[in-house]
Amino acid sequence: MHFITDLANLIIEIGIKSQTQTLYHALSKNRFIAIAGNMGVGKTTLTQMLDQRFGWKTYYEPQALNPYIEDFYQDMKRWAYHSQIYFLTQRFKDHVSIQQADAICLQDRTIYEDAEIFATNLYLRELMPERDYQSYWNLYKAMVQSLRRPDLVVYLKASTWTLISRIRKRGRDYEKDIDREYLAQLNIGYEKWIKKISDSWNVLVVDTDDFNIYEDVSWLEGILEEIRGRMDI
Repeated sequence: MHFITDLANLIIEIGIKSQTQTLYHALSKNRFIAIAGNMGVGKTTLTQMLDQRFGWKTYYEPQALNPYIEDFYQDMKRWAYHSQIYFLTQRFKDHVSIQQADAICLQDRTIYEDAEIFATNLYLRELMPERDYQSYWNLYKAMVQSLRRPDLVVYLKASTWTLISRIRKRGRDYEKDIDREYLAQLNIGYEKWIKKISDSWNVLVVDTDDFNIYEDVSWLEGILEEIRGRMDI
């Protein structure tokens, strides 16, 4: 994990800058919209549509670039820590870039979801050992102390069966045998996380079970405009 040293240095640097960035945020047009949700729910599609409509700066999920992802789906216990550390690293770098941007930014899944839902679920399912999880969690907690929370979290939700149907349609080889129980437990994790942050964060919950993001134009228009309205843009 050669990138751990670089991460440590970056955490220190961002921590030093955090107060300055808070003032910068207040004076600039920087805004941060996070698109959150389980696998297959439509995060990337919504992110693309927001980008096309409003031209906001976009940070996509680095899943396709993760060198551990195919190994992880073949042997979760062997590769869980490696895969999650990769995601944590990339998401942290993107979050830092978002904080420094003088622009309205979109992020397709957040560092918070990686840790509090995905890594925690792997640990609870005994697919990440206690020692690895504690190491991961301590790194995550050090990171988020220097990060500013999103100005808006758009949580896309769907039932497990809806997610399975959408995942099968997009046809990624490494997802073809994904465990239904794994998705169900992630959904539970998302509901707990959203409930925890809703009192103090700006959260928009969008139930996607009964809608097709490609075909239900009036519904989608309403979502796009509500997001813009929530950001007072």
